[in-house]
Amino acid sequence: MMHKPAPHPDQLALDWEKDPAIEAMIEARIASRAEAAAFQWRLRLVGIETCMMASLVVAAGLALDQPPLQTIRTGLIVAGACFASGMLLIGLSGACGMLLTRLPRWRRK
Repeated sequence: MMHKPAPHPDQLALDWEKDPAIEAMIEARIASRAEAAAFQWRLRLVGIETCMMASLVVAAGLALDQPPLQTIRTGLIVAGACFASGMLLIGLSGACGMLLTRLPRWRRK
């Protein structure tokens, strides 16, 4: 049995559960904010991965006494490929997620 916690004395007593339209609107806003935050985190991860891979390639090339310009060019190529593959992964995972949410609706028809 769930017990509702007592509200703070300074808190305005509102019961949103009685109005399903307001509750649905609040849930929709929360979902859109969470979706935007998740996309930003994905972009951050792709950016971090890109920088790490490029710097590792440059560091390895310099440690192996390769020509500096060739090492930097190779690092940039790796960074571009890593960024492109990360963006492709974000796009494909989003597309698969959309398809999987539409699959039950399509099967019911």
